Amino acid sequence: MKIKRADIERILILCAAALVVVLALRSNDQTTSQVLVEQTAIPIEQTLAQEDTVATVVFYEDGDGYLVPVTRQVPKTDGIAKATLALMVKDAENDMQAARLGLRTVIPEGTTFDIDISEGRANVNVSKEALNCIDARQESLMVDAITNALTCFSTVDEVTLEFDGQKRSKLTYGTDVSGVFTGGNLNLESVETFSEDAGLVQLYFPSQTGRLLVPVTRAVFSDADPTTAVLELAKGPQDDSGLERALPENCGVKSVTMKDGVVTVNFSREFQQALESSDGGQQAVRAILFTCSQFPGVKKVEVQVEGEKIEAQPETATTFINAEEEVIAQYPGVVELD
Repeated sequence: MKIKRADIERILILCAAALVVVLALRSNDQTTSQVLVEQTAIPIEQTLAQEDTVATVVFYEDGDGYLVPVTRQVPKTDGIAKATLALMVKDAENDMQAARLGLRTVIPEGTTFDIDISEGRANVNVSKEALNCIDARQESLMVDAITNALTCFSTVDEVTLEFDGQKRSKLTYGTDVSGVFTGGNLNLESVETFSEDAGLVQLYFPSQTGRLLVPVTRAVFSDADPTTAVLELAKGPQDDSGLERALPENCGVKSVTMKDGVVTVNFSREFQQALESSDGGQQAVRAILFTCSQFPGVKKVEVQVEGEKIEAQPETATTFINAEEEVIAQYPGVVELD
């Protein structure tokens, strides 16, 4: 059944009127990552995308202080990169949209952007309102949100920042903005010792509420490849992370192989527990999908249990990270974060 835009707008208004969200943010320096990937392992609900909209990835802060990517359908415009950044600026409408997901905006109110994209680099002039962050953590979240949102676009590989028309080495609370940003490596897990020889892999774990997938970056002391990443995913999040396991605790990884751009992950029979969960294993398979897709050359991901391909197969070749309309459809109503 086709849903009319007017009906969608009426639903949004009613939801907004009834929504009360409590966000108690834990103070830490953690932050997140990206985006649209090819996949062959998960059925997803058809989105409410219209012909006059386009998918874009914005970054919000959750109740544990993580930066979380959300895919939103927004009106088509010539300046989609600028429009994407504008969605993350604090104002009544943006705050309401973020709150419906249990999240909050990360860029100070009134901030505007001028963007010049040339040869893979986005040169961004951020207005002076961005200097009104309340502390260094908020500055870091803002910078990470801007740079990662922009590097989600295929035309942007790196980002440079100016503030109020001037190149700055540091922001008000000392955040370094002097270099060239390439995105990624967000929500870095704390480690007691960090070696220059360590590799970094990005893992995806469900939030405490299970509503969203949160990327975290973990240091590893073996090759940063799909095999290592899946093994780390199976270990689960750090105990004090506030995140949930993506895979059953006793689930074994029997093999991870890659051929012709297809990563095949074969789990022990315990993975069946994830498929029997209330969401049919969607978050588990998506966590595997996004964790594997970070590596160059990966085009598709196939999940097996004891060598047998899981029955659930996709309706389409592309899925989105934390698609806004899917999250709201699955978890309507009031969101409270402790």
